[in-house]
Amino acid sequence: MPDLGNLTERRQPLECRVVLISSDPQLAGDWVEALNITAAQHENPFGLRFESVPLPGVDRLMREETHLQALIVDAGAEPAGLTAAEQLVDRLHAFRAQLDIFLVAQDCSLSVSARQRFDELFDRREGNFNQMFRLVQAFIARRASTPFADTLKQYVFSARDAWHTPGHSGGDSLRNSPWVSDFYRFMGEHIFNTDLSVSVQVLDSLLEPHSVIQEAQDLAAKTFGAEHTFFLTNGTSTANKVVIQQVLGGGGKIIVDQACHKSVHHAIVMNRCEPVYLKSTLHPEYGIYGPVRRADLEWALEEHGDARLLVVTSCTYDGLRYDLRPIIELAHRQGVKVLVDEAWYAHGYFHPELRPTALECGADYVTQSTHKMLSAFSQASMIHVQDPDFDEFRFRENLNMHASTSPQYAMIASLDVARKQMAMEGYSCLRRCMLMVEKLRRALDETGVFRALELEDLIPAPLAGDNIRLDPTKVTIDISASGYSGKEMQIRLFDQYGIQVEKTTYNTVSVLVTLGSTESKLLRLVHAFKQLAQQCRRRPYIGSPRRLPEFTRLTCLPADAYFSDAEELPLMDNGIQAERRLVGRTSADEIVPYPPGIPVLVPGQEISAEIVQFLQQLLQAQTATEIHGLIFRSDEPMLRVVRERPPVEGDTDGTEP
Repeated sequence: MPDLGNLTERRQPLECRVVLISSDPQLAGDWVEALNITAAQHENPFGLRFESVPLPGVDRLMREETHLQALIVDAGAEPAGLTAAEQLVDRLHAFRAQLDIFLVAQDCSLSVSARQRFDELFDRREGNFNQMFRLVQAFIARRASTPFADTLKQYVFSARDAWHTPGHSGGDSLRNSPWVSDFYRFMGEHIFNTDLSVSVQVLDSLLEPHSVIQEAQDLAAKTFGAEHTFFLTNGTSTANKVVIQQVLGGGGKIIVDQACHKSVHHAIVMNRCEPVYLKSTLHPEYGIYGPVRRADLEWALEEHGDARLLVVTSCTYDGLRYDLRPIIELAHRQGVKVLVDEAWYAHGYFHPELRPTALECGADYVTQSTHKMLSAFSQASMIHVQDPDFDEFRFRENLNMHASTSPQYAMIASLDVARKQMAMEGYSCLRRCMLMVEKLRRALDETGVFRALELEDLIPAPLAGDNIRLDPTKVTIDISASGYSGKEMQIRLFDQYGIQVEKTTYNTVSVLVTLGSTESKLLRLVHAFKQLAQQCRRRPYIGSPRRLPEFTRLTCLPADAYFSDAEELPLMDNGIQAERRLVGRTSADEIVPYPPGIPVLVPGQEISAEIVQFLQQLLQAQTATEIHGLIFRSDEPMLRVVRERPPVEGDTDGTEP
């Protein structure tokens, strides 16, 4: 029998390929031989191996070599070669931005912009290959470092006695308890001994970082292509609130997709913003809400010249993403800052088919849920900044208003490690994901019952000319030919095959292909759909999406409505009677059905008969729908509305004199 304990500790040795791109065979051969001899004579923990590739082989190398970590670009002996080298490095960065790239030149006067393109410079007449090897290794080591996670691990293994918070004291309060030691064993030792306190100064402060946390954030900024990056341990919900407070704290006009995340709506209330809501597009066949039409965004930016912030979500839950560059450029011409919610797109920078990202398109602020698609713990998120007017001191104060003073250190470490993984193997991981997506789509289509929807299937007609793109890692499956609803299919997959999907609509189910997807999981998923295809009812599922009621109008600022003197009115109450009492009143709360997670009402919005009837139908439907924002009194659903002020004597219309 194999030693399973030892097997769990084994991992593949590291392999880092460093490729010299040169049109000079003599230099290429001599340098590669010398550098490999040097690598053999020195400590080489990353497994550096040097080789050369002529210029025509570069594109294939960039596509196929997953162990590639650094490039050395030879500009030749003539000054004209430098221009070609600069153009080449721009092309290489556009394909895989995380690679370290070094320049080999001779007697060239480098401009500042040219120098910024390369990590380090070597002279063609260089003879100190020990120094070259150490420099290349140092750059790779820097990218592969996890300053916070390493410090946390070292502190834990130093086994200090804890006379500080948290009260479980490294798990000692649970370990020997007859009542709760089972929880300690279930969670594991390190979940407790990494749960530390701000009292441990060597671990830095998330709210005022100066050492290892700041170093980890700086590495993240470089990895994701930002000027500044900030870690958060309470999710992108908080990230959105922080950014909106940074730009609009105290009030101001904000242009926002009505289907944006609820945290944006909350921030509008908290900061007394004046929202300009833009309507999302509905795909009528699948009940999927997509981006806002570009024409609507352009209209809003031109019509509301006093707006200070535009918020868009890219990509959406279903993988639809904007052609951001022209939108952001127009916003900036109008003097409007741009926040892009990339909660579902933290992986976008690491594969050429997924670029450009919001940062590359010029967004001022980008929020990302690192935990959604990458290898971080839930709630672990980042804010990326490249606002030219960024006030870092004020930003830290805004961040501190929302962040906990007792952050979870394991969560911070997971952000550090997730960043390292993408810096070192992001391309190879996503290349594997893309191959799995292709296999999954092909297998689904081969069932003859299920179909993986393509971009053309998902784009509603109003978006046809907007250059909308699809993140292929979000796979939406049309199940209508099976005879089952999305909810029924979700239950069958879970109960019969142990598979939990991401989301459903009335006739689709969606799955995510992430860094954690494996060939075995893919095999089981495909097997489940093949079997379900044979068990299907052989009659199409007939249903229709619930089309959200039209947005009415705001009668006051959302903040004024939310914090107003309000009253609760019954939503059902024999139907017609409730409708009479509610129509024309102003909602004091945000009412959000899940799915699709888009508000039917926001604070300050006038209630229409259509909205009342829609909510009543949801509550009466056989399929239960979560409706956030409703109040239940003795099981009776109630809506909180702004209390109407009795008219003052001589004031017949109820307005202020």
